[in-house]
Amino acid sequence: MAKIAVLRETTPGETRVSASPETVKKFIALGATVSVENEAGAGASIGDGDYANAGASVGKLASVLKDADIVLGVQGPDPKALKGMKPGAWLVAGLDPFGQRARVDAYAKVGVEALAMEFMPRITRAQSMDILSSQSNLSGYKAVIEAASVYGRAFPMMMTAAGTISAARAFIMGVGVAGLQAIATARRLGAQVSATDVRSATKEQIESLGAKAIFVENVAGIQGEGAGGYATEMSDEYKAAQAELVSAHIAKQDIVITTALIPGRPAPRLVSDAQIASMKPGSVIFDLAVAQGGNVEGSKADEIVIKHGVKIVGYSNTPAHLAADASALYARNLFNFLSAFWNKETGAPALPDDDEITAAIRLTKDGKVVNERLLA
Repeated sequence: MAKIAVLRETTPGETRVSASPETVKKFIALGATVSVENEAGAGASIGDGDYANAGASVGKLASVLKDADIVLGVQGPDPKALKGMKPGAWLVAGLDPFGQRARVDAYAKVGVEALAMEFMPRITRAQSMDILSSQSNLSGYKAVIEAASVYGRAFPMMMTAAGTISAARAFIMGVGVAGLQAIATARRLGAQVSATDVRSATKEQIESLGAKAIFVENVAGIQGEGAGGYATEMSDEYKAAQAELVSAHIAKQDIVITTALIPGRPAPRLVSDAQIASMKPGSVIFDLAVAQGGNVEGSKADEIVIKHGVKIVGYSNTPAHLAADASALYARNLFNFLSAFWNKETGAPALPDDDEITAAIRLTKDGKVVNERLLA
C-alpha cells in the first residue's frame, strides 16, 4: 500500500496545493494512504479539517515524509527538505528542469525519482495529466480580467442617453491554451478581439472563436509548429515580416495580451519599446511570459510598469492568483497520472521503463539524471 505525501508549498507567492479533498478520497479508494502537511491547502481555501474529513492524516513535514512512497508538490521543494526519504520514492511536481538544473542534480543525490509534470508529452492519453494546459487555461482568463481591471475604460460597446462608448480593442499574441482562453474571455467581456500566432494552423481556431486572425501571408514555408504542438523559433525573414505587421496593428489596440513561450528557452520578444510608444495612452499590456524573461520590453514581474502612458502588467505566477480552481485542476492532473499507472495488486503505481510518458517526465533514477532532454 503506497503512502502519498502532500507538501505545503514554500516558494514565495505560491498559493496552490497539489492535492484536494476530492483527490485524497480517490487515492484512498485506490488503496493508498495520504498524509498532508499542516496548512498545505491554506492558500487555496482548503483547511486541514477538510483533508482530515476526506481521510488523510495531517501533520508536520517530518511525519508526512516518513516512509512516503510518493511526494506531491506544485513546485519543486528544497532538496534538503527531502533528506531522509526512502530511496527510490517518487517526487511528482512541476520541477522547472531547465531553470533549476542544479536542483534536479540535487534530487538525484538525495535518491528520489523526480518526475517533472510539465514534461508530460502532448499525446491523447496524457491530455488529462497535462498541468501546462490546465494552468495556462486559467492564466489566459486571468490575464484578460486583470487587464480589464487596470484599463480605465469599459470593455463592451455601450449606448447611453449621454452618448456611445466604443468597444475596447484587444489583441492576443500567441494562440496556445492561454491565448485561446484569453480570446474567449475578451469576447465575453464585449471587446473587439484579434489574435496572431506563428503557427499557421491556429488561424482557424482564432476565427472559430469570433476573433480576427492577424497573420503574415507573404512568407512561404513557415509553419511555426514544433514537436508536440509547441511553437518553435522563427526565421529572421519571418520575424521581420511579423514585426512589421504587428507594429501596424498594435498601434490601434487598447489591450494586448502576450502568451508566447518556447520550452527550454527564454520567452521570445514580441513587443518592443517603439511599439509600446505607438499605442494610445491608457492602453494595457499583460505579459503572461514575464517570469521567463517577458514578451514585452520593459515588463517586470508583479509590477505595473508605465511606459509612454501604457500600463504593462505581468505576474510571476498567474495561476496562483486563482488558487482554488488552479489547485483543483492541478490535483486532478496528478491523480489522473498516478491512477493511470496504478497496480491494484501492489496498491501502488508503477512506471514501465519503455512507456512514452515515463521517458518524457522521469528526470532522475537510481541516483542519476536520466532524462534525455537534460542530458542532450
